[in-house]
Amino acid sequence: MRKLDNTKALVLFSGGQDSSVTLAWALDRYKAVETIGFDYGQRHRIELTARDNVINALRREFPEWAKRLGEDTLVDAKAIRDLGETAMTHDTEIIIAENGLPTTFVPGRNLMFLVLAGALAYRRDAGVLVAGMCEVDYSGYPDCRENTLSTQIEALRLGMDADMQLKTPLMHITKAESWRLTENLGGDNLVSLINEHSHSCYLGVRAARHDWGYGCGGCPACELRAKGWREYSEGS
Repeated sequence: MRKLDNTKALVLFSGGQDSSVTLAWALDRYKAVETIGFDYGQRHRIELTARDNVINALRREFPEWAKRLGEDTLVDAKAIRDLGETAMTHDTEIIIAENGLPTTFVPGRNLMFLVLAGALAYRRDAGVLVAGMCEVDYSGYPDCRENTLSTQIEALRLGMDADMQLKTPLMHITKAESWRLTENLGGDNLVSLINEHSHSCYLGVRAARHDWGYGCGGCPACELRAKGWREYSEGS
């Protein structure tokens, strides 16, 4: 099995709160960090702009991290949108479907993202994939669960014959705890940076500013983010 460099990390970075915290976590630990994002025809395309804004702000506000932060790659993954409608990729209602999953669930999305990230990490000799999935405060997606992801990374290891790891630092913590982690990593400056520049709203709303960030305030992503911020603020 090929030995990859485990001091190099590739972060799956959407521009959302979770992936922004995860990027900071990786920058605090690894000597070289790259990012990869995916244009999958998402309804909230504003997150693609948020990606640039977060990266630029991190480079500006955290010069030591800027030295470790390398190339950003944006991959065209719109084929998954062509496979069928979801509320994440089409203008349809966000509800709980008959199968018990929210209509924002995009079947195979995170699994495809890991395959594409793994392929890039292999070429970059990066031994660690870092992703912001969480199975505590999340929308109920089965591809965010730890057992799903551990199975997927083992398939990548075998399929590429490469010693690749997956780190998910937010897997077992709440949104409030992820804000506390953010504070521990970079103080109030990092908390303010991620609050201001990251994007979580499924509807792509940036016009409305709340204490927890921008968003419509009513979609599941906004509700989770608002709840986490409130619990974090009350516990501070």
